[in-house]
Amino acid sequence: MLGVVNLDKPVGPTSHDMVGLLRRLTGTRRIGHAGTLDPLASGVLPILVGAATRFSEELTGGRKRYEAVVRLGARSATDDAEGPIEVAGRPLPSVEAIREAIPSFVGTFEQRPPAFSARKAGGQTAYRAARSGTPIEVPPRTVTVEAIDLLGIVARDGTLDVSVDVRCGAGTYIRSIARDLGEALGCGGYLASLRRTEAAGLRVADAVDPSRLEALAAEGRLGVAVMPVGALLPLPRVDLDHDAAQAFRHGSARPHDAASSGRVAVFADGELLGVGSLADGVLQPDKVVPAEGAG
Repeated sequence: MLGVVNLDKPVGPTSHDMVGLLRRLTGTRRIGHAGTLDPLASGVLPILVGAATRFSEELTGGRKRYEAVVRLGARSATDDAEGPIEVAGRPLPSVEAIREAIPSFVGTFEQRPPAFSARKAGGQTAYRAARSGTPIEVPPRTVTVEAIDLLGIVARDGTLDVSVDVRCGAGTYIRSIARDLGEALGCGGYLASLRRTEAAGLRVADAVDPSRLEALAAEGRLGVAVMPVGALLPLPRVDLDHDAAQAFRHGSARPHDAASSGRVAVFADGELLGVGSLADGVLQPDKVVPAEGAG
């Protein structure tokens, strides 16, 4: 079995828990995912089955979309609802102030990761250092946020819940946006909830939840939830004839008349062969799908 499962991860389990679920249901050890979701987050988690794990880099690096609730008026040590939470005790901003602040988080900029994150510095993992009581300073990273649309604002006991729709590039921390929005407004803020609605070209409206996967596996129909990985690769497509396909499968570089250059998804007779690099009229295989697993 080879392909991608568009899994709707529920709140609670880790992304690794979902990998374990698919290992159990498929009987395959070679399972991975494209883009981690924290336990408190839900939504699209692309699960890679079999040789599709070779394309984790290509599927992880694309655009993402989230529906998030930013809670203003309090702060969190983890920048999300895991806490501990501290009420800021400062005046809450007006709706107009919130509307004016949000666009400042759109564009390409340097973002400070959460203290509790998987980022590393000086050989230490940030969340492990933070849990031990000796947090480390993690260098900022360049991120791109395409758009943030305000969906609604709801007043709670001393706080405001601000719902937003965020479209961003890989590596963006929505927790950091929540924290920094609260800081910009002078009232504190953290990420109260998060749902990923798009990733790797997949939409949450088309995703299947774990219970549905369990049911499909019991019926012997788990394969209907596994889609071809080739359709999701965000790369130009190159089609090869039989001889060129055989050479590609065996890792041999061959002349190719494509006018473009760079990384490409390589197919033959509609079947994904792998990913290659085009340069100076030569196609060099980078990642090759085994013939017996292609599809």
